[in-house]
This record gives sequence, C-alpha cells and structure tokens, in this order.
Amino acid sequence: MGDPALSRRGFLAASAAAGLGMTALSGCGGDSDGESSDGTTTIEWWNISTTEPAKGVWAGLAKKFEGQNPKVKIKIVQLENDAYKSKMTALIASGKLPDIFHTWGGGVLKQQVDAGLVEDLTDKTKPWADGLLEVAKEPYLLDDKVYGIPFDIGMIGFWYNKALFKQAGISEPPTTWGAFLEAVSKLKSKKITPIALAGKEKWPGMYYWAYLAMRTAGAEAVQKASDDKDFTGAGFVEAGAHLKTLVDLQPFQKGFLNAAYSTPTGQAAAVGNGKAAMELMGQWAPAVQADSGKGLGDDLGFFPFPAVEGGKGAITEVFGGGGGHALRRGAPQAAVDFLKFFASEATDLELVKKTGVIPVVPNAESAITDPNIKAVQAQLNAATGFQLYLDQAYAPAVGQEVNDSVAALIAGSKSPEQVTQSITQIAKEEQ
Repeated sequence: MGDPALSRRGFLAASAAAGLGMTALSGCGGDSDGESSDGTTTIEWWNISTTEPAKGVWAGLAKKFEGQNPKVKIKIVQLENDAYKSKMTALIASGKLPDIFHTWGGGVLKQQVDAGLVEDLTDKTKPWADGLLEVAKEPYLLDDKVYGIPFDIGMIGFWYNKALFKQAGISEPPTTWGAFLEAVSKLKSKKITPIALAGKEKWPGMYYWAYLAMRTAGAEAVQKASDDKDFTGAGFVEAGAHLKTLVDLQPFQKGFLNAAYSTPTGQAAAVGNGKAAMELMGQWAPAVQADSGKGLGDDLGFFPFPAVEGGKGAITEVFGGGGGHALRRGAPQAAVDFLKFFASEATDLELVKKTGVIPVVPNAESAITDPNIKAVQAQLNAATGFQLYLDQAYAPAVGQEVNDSVAALIAGSKSPEQVTQSITQIAKEEQ
C-alpha cells in the first residue's frame, strides 16, 4: 500500500482528463539535459490533457513559456489516461522518466520516489509553492518532502441532466442511497438510461465501490484498511453489496462493458448528448462531456455521492484527487522554472477561465463563474474528510486490483466478499 501519510483521507481534488502527443524520449533520464549546441534546452512534458479545451490551452501555455524563455524548447507528449499509466509503468521499469510528468501523487508517486527516479522539489520550489492551497499539495508530500506541484483540485460526484430528471419526475437530486436507487428506477420506467459508465476502463467503476466503502465504513476505516492491509471488514463487503444492488437494476447504457470514457461513443458523450441521465466523475466532467459530445449547458447539474442509510460515513466525506506535475531526478532548471510558471496566479487564472479547473492559487478563486464548478468548490470547502483515488493512493498493484475486482463485480463475475478478499490478498503480498 501507499505510505499512510500519503494515502490517508487528507486529500481532495481530481485531475483534468487531459494529455499531450507522443515523441521520442530525448530528455528522459541520463546526464544530458537536452541541451543543443546553440545552448537551447529541450524539456519534455508529459500530461493527460487530450481533450479540448485543456489540450489547446496547455499547448498555448507552453508557447507562452517558450516566448518568455527563448533558450528553452518544450516538447509536449499527450496521452489518454489509461495509455499514460501503461507507458509510465514501462518507463519506471526502464529507470527513465520524462523531464516533467503528470502525477496524482499517492502510492504511485511513492513507488517512483523509492526507485530514485523523482526530483526532490522541497527547496527548489519553496519560495513560491508555499502559497498554494495546502490540501492540494498533500498527495505530493512524502516524509515531509515535496515531490510534485498541483495544478488543480476537485472531487468525484454525480453530474446529472436536469431535464431528464424532471422528465422522470425527480424533483431534486437524491441525498440518500435509497433515494438514489429510487431515482434510477424512475428514470428506467421512463425509458431513460440512468447512468453512463466506461466499463472498459475500470477506474470509473472503482469510484462507486470507493464511495460506498466511505459511506458504509467511513473515511477513517478506509484509511485503516490501507494501514492494516485488510479490506475484509463488514463495511467493505456491504459496499460491494450496495453496488451489486445498483448493478442488478441494469442502470448503465447498452454495451457499457466495452465503453471507454472520453471517446465519441463513451461515457462522457452519453451524458453530454443527453443519452444518459448521470455519470459519477470529477470536476473535469463538463469539459469532457462538451468535447466528446454536445454538452448540456444549463441542463447540467452536480450533486455529492449520497449518504448510505445506517452507514458510518458522512455525505461531507469526499473522494477525489488532484492533478500535479513531478520532475525526473536530475531534470534541468528550466523544468523547475516551468513548474513555477504553471503554478503562477496568471496561469491559474487562465486555467480557471478557459478550462474550468478549481484553482490551487487562492487569489484565482474569484475567476470561477460556472455554477457547477462553484458547487463542487462549495462541497470541497465544507468537506470533513478526504480520500485520494484508491488506484493512486495505494501501491500500483493494489490499486490495479481494486479496479480489476470492482470491474469483475460490475460484470457479475465476482461477489462482494470476493472483491474484499482479492484486494486484501494483493495488499498483504505487497508488504
């Protein structure tokens, strides 16, 4: 599992489903800092901003930085979420990472740090990083050292189509699991697909089990299970049982097991095109819905994951994560300079206005105009507990097992008990 100091509930946020284009690993690892004969330093920046508007905005920011630093060239590599994780796993094994790379922090970052592949940014970023939101920085702190700089913050919650809810006679978003299941049944009775799910990619399904575990067992218990390497407690089995109850209602779109997240026929597009009433996703959802589909405009609403009747968790306990950047060990000073540029108030204001992220620079909060993003921020500000995405908070093998086991439960091939046993088995093996 990940370092308890890391994976503990202390956290929020989410990561813009974004990314950049693929190139040779010129600047990755080694002693050369990518400096050419004319003194130009080339730094490679890998991210997951593959959807507009983030893709274009980020490329524009790279050009702006180059304009301010004529001796620096940024080579952008954008990869979709799953492809990025897969490629990074291969790079970790090879011992070479990009100069600047996307990170969610947690146990995955810890593995990279333990392998000696990541630059310690504590002293290099202190003068300006101290002013960033504390909660946004937490996933990137290991043993009180800074290994990443956040660029956004957020949470997972339900994004819903107000018009379809009204059509089904649902007057307000559900605040309890029982009311949520009732809403699903009402939508189905009106021949409306209740929920879109990217079953092929697994991580979107994990969100349901993770939140249900937080609502039944409580955020503290989720942390304790991580520390004890034991997920077989009653609250975790119950979480799987609640998810099975939902799955048995057949709430997802046709072919969901083969659906991706951000493709024209995927989860985000189904909601953005009005073909499904809800999706459980992070604060980047509206932008991806509009990029993959048409987008819902004023018909789009947001509500937190409901409370589970009799559960120990509170509706104010939040599950999510943040997007950040880390540097390979030995990365050139230009890479540190770019992190400073990306974490500046001017850049954050541009990201807020153009891509709808929740800012990590406190002074940029005033730029939020979207009512849904304001709603997400209000939930975050009122949060009483936090848990980083389980597939990032834990060691990679454990996080992968959470995703795989929950996907198997959703597909009908694993029971709630088997899910907890499988995760526990991998967790103990990782000791």
